[in-house]
Amino acid sequence: MAQLKQIADFLNKELRVAEVEDSSNNGIQVEGKQQIHKIAFAVDACLEVFEKAIEQGANMIIVHHGISWGDSLKFITDLNYNRIKPLIKNDVSLYACHLPLDKHDKYGNNIQLAKMLDLEEIEDFAEYHEVTIGKMGKFKQEIEIEELKKIVEEKLNTKCTVLKFGKDKIKTIGIVSGGGSDALSEAMQKRIDCLLVGEAPHSKYHETKEGNINLILAGHYETETVGVKALMPVLEKKFGVKTVFIDAPTTI
Repeated sequence: MAQLKQIADFLNKELRVAEVEDSSNNGIQVEGKQQIHKIAFAVDACLEVFEKAIEQGANMIIVHHGISWGDSLKFITDLNYNRIKPLIKNDVSLYACHLPLDKHDKYGNNIQLAKMLDLEEIEDFAEYHEVTIGKMGKFKQEIEIEELKKIVEEKLNTKCTVLKFGKDKIKTIGIVSGGGSDALSEAMQKRIDCLLVGEAPHSKYHETKEGNINLILAGHYETETVGVKALMPVLEKKFGVKTVFIDAPTTI
């Protein structure tokens, strides 16, 4: 049976957690039982995920969005107490990894999305707080924007919103999972045909239109399921633990 510290140390090293400055307090955020037999993977640390994971017998949960950010979680009261209570009561550990999992070259959300689209000439893209977290690449052949929309929807089981203000046929694409629309200006500077993100604020509509670029919004949640899922077979093989993905979509 695997040890909690061994799993956390492996993830910290493999994902290079210490090298990435992040508002998320990445790593073990709640410490429970030391011997781990089943790990649940999810996008968000929330009560729904915790309850479902416990129902399925997991005693460790690995998420992209944790419960501890910056100097938050000062008081374990009200919502914080109700959320953490089942973890403490059931001796379940919580591990979170935010930006390191977005940017990782093998298991990251954005490289996984790039591979999903079968891109070539993949390179780093999208600087966020002095950290490059996204990917950009080229399709083997030009693809129509509507066909690209269908592929993304099928692969991620999502519904996309497309702001079609650029070319009808796409050759180059930038990818930033989650709320990655701040990469629009960089995408325009690099003359990328399309930017794929999870979600965008209202103001990005006119920025996209005036920049003559295509923007696909595929869902914050949906674009960030791929990183945690990529870790599942890795930990199964490395530590011989059982794994389960907890689906708790937000529709945002």
